[in-house]
Amino acid sequence: MTDITIVGSAPEIDEIKRVVQLYVEGFQDGIEKLEEAFHRDAWIFALDADGVLATDLISARFERWANSHRAVKSRFIAVVQAGEVASVLLGFDNSENLRDSWVDVIALLKVGGNWKITNKTAAHSSRAAWAQP
Repeated sequence: MTDITIVGSAPEIDEIKRVVQLYVEGFQDGIEKLEEAFHRDAWIFALDADGVLATDLISARFERWANSHRAVKSRFIAVVQAGEVASVLLGFDNSENLRDSWVDVIALLKVGGNWKITNKTAAHSSRAAWAQP
């Protein structure tokens, strides 16, 4: 297991990581995993390699993401849980081209007993050089 920084007590870390992993697997395994991971009203704020900011409802990206079949893997850097709110600092690594990877800050909320991603803030790894694999 890779080193993960856990801030405070994170009693539901395994479930939080499972939900975030669904998001990563959705790029290869399909929309169903993305729909399970994200709240239907989740937003994304992302800076690409050129520093251009994109914002969207994440559900508007599901089809494109699922059809991309990108070879990506997750690298959990830090997990914080405070009751029914959590955040994950994630390396979203492109297995075929590490230079085209991302650093995500993912916010989760426990809604109706289930963890859901409510926000993804991301920067291309070239904009966060300290987090490159």
